Amino acid sequence: MSLEAEIKEKSQDIATESLSMSVGELASLYKDGEIDIHPEFQRYFRWSQEQKSKLIESLLLGIPIPPIFVSQTEKGKWDVIDGLQRLSTIFQLMGILKKDEETLENPLTLTKTRYLTMLDGKKWEDVDETIALPDSAKLIIKRSRLDIKIVLNKSDATSKFELFQRLNTGGSLATDQEVRNCILIMVNRGFFAWLQQLCNDVNFKRCLPLSDKSLTEQFDLELVVRFLVLRHLPAERLVNIGDIGPFLTDEIINIAKDENFNRTHEEEIFRKVFAILAETLGEDSFKKYDSAKARTTGPVLISFFEVIALGIGYWFEQPDYEINGPAIIERHHQLQERLSVTATGSGVSASRRIPTTIGLGRELFIHEN
Repeated sequence: MSLEAEIKEKSQDIATESLSMSVGELASLYKDGEIDIHPEFQRYFRWSQEQKSKLIESLLLGIPIPPIFVSQTEKGKWDVIDGLQRLSTIFQLMGILKKDEETLENPLTLTKTRYLTMLDGKKWEDVDETIALPDSAKLIIKRSRLDIKIVLNKSDATSKFELFQRLNTGGSLATDQEVRNCILIMVNRGFFAWLQQLCNDVNFKRCLPLSDKSLTEQFDLELVVRFLVLRHLPAERLVNIGDIGPFLTDEIINIAKDENFNRTHEEEIFRKVFAILAETLGEDSFKKYDSAKARTTGPVLISFFEVIALGIGYWFEQPDYEINGPAIIERHHQLQERLSVTATGSGVSASRRIPTTIGLGRELFIHEN
């Protein structure tokens, strides 16, 4: 296939059209339920009050705002792909932003900005006229026009998610998992809720004493995704993973869309693995063991997670598989010596590390003796 033919073929995957709409028109569509900005996404978008106020300043001063990308659903409604925080900020200022199905977010209180210092403390409405925005300012905001890029419903669904991922990488979304979470909510909200249930498993939490930063960035949920995706992946696929971020996203989306995926079976194995690890190693499960000090040291290591959790999880697929606590502890203590620095050391990519760690886990935990 020539480059020209490939460009033509792939450009047909996404059909778009553009239009210009006023903020007032967009607010009306939102109140009528014709725009879905996914209130559950809010935790993944961390604009400060200053960033929000800067956006409002731009509207008031006529400074151009980047386009809003929406996906048109089969019922004609709009699903926001990019621009959620911009729309959320505007709707929060106007006092119409939904926190969930039944309640609204607290209205936005603005802070002073570079050019409009008098915005400090202002709200859309307030009984105190000195706090409420003047009617002239409200009109400017409501009449401000935003460019809307519509991804039509005839576009390939996978292409829509790819577009979402490209547009939302490197901005307010800090990690691949946060982008992945949003895509999963769009694909299968029930599946995402199930992932969260696994993430809240008491034994899983006992094995992972993560920092506040790791928890904020959803690293615990990424480990759940890695467990589900990599646990029984064939060896020939492990060596061809490539960039781990896009790989995990593609694979977990495929699982979320698979009607034959056996959640009950996968959950049973997940809970069995972390129950036995919590009982035997607890919060030391994925930390390096220092034989000289006769104790574990340092943080949770993803390489240890891949060897131990995925190694045991792989063999739990066999109904007669058993492994006892002392055997797990013995192999955990030997693990640092078994892992090759060239394969798992600092600077080694996940695509190079994973075949080694997962292969070693399947070797170590095949049986007790």
